Amino acid sequence: MSSVIAIYGESGSGKTTSLRRLDPAYTFIIDADGKGLPWKGWRAQFNKDNRNYFKARTQAMVLQTMKVVNTNEDYSHIKVLVIDTLNSIMVEEEHLHKDEKGYDKWSDLAWNVWDIVEYANEMRDDLTVVLLAHAQMESDDAGYRFTRIKTSGRKLSKLTIESKLQNLYYSFRDDDGNYLFRVNSSHDVSKSSLGLYDTETVPNDMLDCINKLRDFEWGDEMPALEAKGGD
Repeated sequence: MSSVIAIYGESGSGKTTSLRRLDPAYTFIIDADGKGLPWKGWRAQFNKDNRNYFKARTQAMVLQTMKVVNTNEDYSHIKVLVIDTLNSIMVEEEHLHKDEKGYDKWSDLAWNVWDIVEYANEMRDDLTVVLLAHAQMESDDAGYRFTRIKTSGRKLSKLTIESKLQNLYYSFRDDDGNYLFRVNSSHDVSKSSLGLYDTETVPNDMLDCINKLRDFEWGDEMPALEAKGGD
């Protein structure tokens, strides 16, 4: 069973930038947004020739790529699989079925994304899957406001993607301009494994988060991942 970390937050909150120290030698990125990566020199690090970067927007293409990375021996060196973002997959599926009328469209959309999250939890033991998503503000019947993963359609909201995630961190920028992850919270759906963190926030650094979780779950059986050269 793989480890999964999901990051949700507003656009520009540092979700993709948090990947900056991951080594291309062990990282595979599925770019569902199709916008590339935000740091200097990324095209030389992640590309088709290196077999560690693929643009895929549809649920079928994303799921198939996940299965290849999971089962094909040619990708056994991959230890981190990133999907950036879940929301682009939702929008693409909504676009593909835009002319369909009725309830079934939203039901299919919901299960398509649910299947991706569920499969992310079922991949090989030595793999960490990182799911990136946008955030939305909601209110419950009592008027309580909270932040959660942004979804398309009521059916998908009712399925509650967050229930399939053990480690779900909120990406934000504080008043001093620091980019952070909120890993524990009482006013949004952020959460982490019991005992993993004793603070509410941690630095915006996916490599540190992955190594922290690997050590928590596996100890010496799963050695820490190294930063890419120069970091």
